Parts: sequence; structure tokens; C-alpha cells
Amino acid sequence: MLIPRSSLDNLPLEWVRAFEAAGRTGSFSAAAQETGLTQSAISQRIGNLERRLGTQLFLRGARGVVLTVDGETWLPYVSSALRTLQQSSEQLFGMKRNQLVLSASATVIELWITQRLSQLAAADSTQYTFRTMVLSADAALQEDVLRVRYGTGDWAYRFKAPLYQERIAPVASKTLAQSGTDWRELPRIAVSGPRAGWQEWVRQTGDPATPVPRYRFDSLCAALAAARKGLGVVLASLPLCADDLAQGCLVRLGEEEMLTPDTYWLLAPDGVIGAGQWRALKQALTAPTDTVKG
Repeated sequence: MLIPRSSLDNLPLEWVRAFEAAGRTGSFSAAAQETGLTQSAISQRIGNLERRLGTQLFLRGARGVVLTVDGETWLPYVSSALRTLQQSSEQLFGMKRNQLVLSASATVIELWITQRLSQLAAADSTQYTFRTMVLSADAALQEDVLRVRYGTGDWAYRFKAPLYQERIAPVASKTLAQSGTDWRELPRIAVSGPRAGWQEWVRQTGDPATPVPRYRFDSLCAALAAARKGLGVVLASLPLCADDLAQGCLVRLGEEEMLTPDTYWLLAPDGVIGAGQWRALKQALTAPTDTVKG
């Protein structure tokens, strides 16, 4: 691959980063997730790079993309150069952003994140803006945003960490739990969303089929509020309702619990956060509940 020197002058770094991410992850869609761009933006930047270099870096097909010989030869050099650039920037200039934006559901912001922010205050002067996550077509277009998403963690982000091990169990108000009725016959509260629900509970535990939920909410926060009022039994994330359980506002109904591979993950696209900031944020937001001061 012989490239005229003039083609390399002022080569846009974002084009090179798009190529490196796509080559390393093996797909444009995975590169888009990692960088916080859309798949079409990745494709456009790589296309611009190929035209500037005068060579094809990827073979496009119905089943995805594959590096050409030129692309495969160049990739390790590009990856090494970008790593060196990032490491030297952090070492020499302490690369960090004074302001970071984090998008998460209202539930995880209220029940998990805010309880741990005080651990950042002493060592980190970064200003944080929290956006309540709204599922829309525009969400994928936002760049330079940290995210908290629920799932198994199989996203192609350079920085990612699970907030906790998910544990799910039925809870209710103490008054309702002590009513003398078998809890399996009490009214049910359901929560819409990706977290495992009552049907999964029945399949895993072998309990009888559950009554049709009397109330359904689109957030765990609202469902827990209804449960505190004695309106029914909710299948809750034990880490997220730890305060309610510790204060006696809610009680567990038996010792059985459901473990799932899904949980909330803290995710940061490439280039959004410095390594030192990431370590501080990760340490704070993954702190176990029993180590967090109320």
C-alpha cells in the first residue's frame, strides 16, 4: 500500500478512529456503539478515509464487513498509535473533561447513583449533568454521553463496568406481609422494562402461576412507592431497594431470590472520559451498599 505523502497531510483523526474501532471490533455497528456515533456516521468516515488514502480498507457484504489485506496490515499500527496518543495525553496533560453528562433511568439515578456521588466529591472536581433516559430515536445520536444501560454487558465500549450483581425477589410493606394471607395470593405489582418479571419468577422457582398484576408501572421507583403504600407485592431488585429493606419500609417475602446475568452497566464511549476520571467514577458507582454512608 503506497500512499502519496500529500494524502496523509491533515488526515482527520475522527476518520482514523472510526477505522480503528471498526477494524478492532469487526463491525460498523459495534464501532458505532463504542464511539457513540451512528452506524452511518462510521461508514461515512471510513469511506472518506478510503477515498483520501486511495485504497479500500474494508470489503462490504450482506453479512457485514471484513478488512482487506491493506486494512488488516494497517490496523495494528493505527491501534498502537492511538493508544500511545491517549496514554501520553493523560500522562502529560492529565486529560480530563471538566463536565460530563451521564444518561440513566430515573430509578437508577435515584436509588443507586445519588447515594454514591459523595464519594467523588473529595477527589474529583468534575461537574456532572444527569439526564433521565428517554427511549427515543434521538438517543443513539447523542455523542459524548456516559450511559447506564440494563443488560448482559455485551456492548462494544472501551470503558464499561457492572454496577452490581442483580438479585430479584418479592417484597411488600410490613403491614401487607403480616396480614395473614399467603403472599402468593396477594395483589401483584408489575414493572415494565427489561428486568425479569413475574413470569420468569414462576419459571425459575416453580411457584404457582401468579395473579394478573393489579398495577403496572414503567419504573421500579414508582412500583416501590406503591408497594410501600401496601398496594401489593412487587418483584424488586434487592440492591436497588436495599434502603427500604434496611429501614423496614419493605420486607422480603421468603428467602428465595432470582439471579440473572443482566444488571445495570456503566458505559463510556471512546474519548469521552479520561482514564483517571473513569477509575474514580467506576469506584464510586460500583461501591457496595454496605460501604455507602447514608
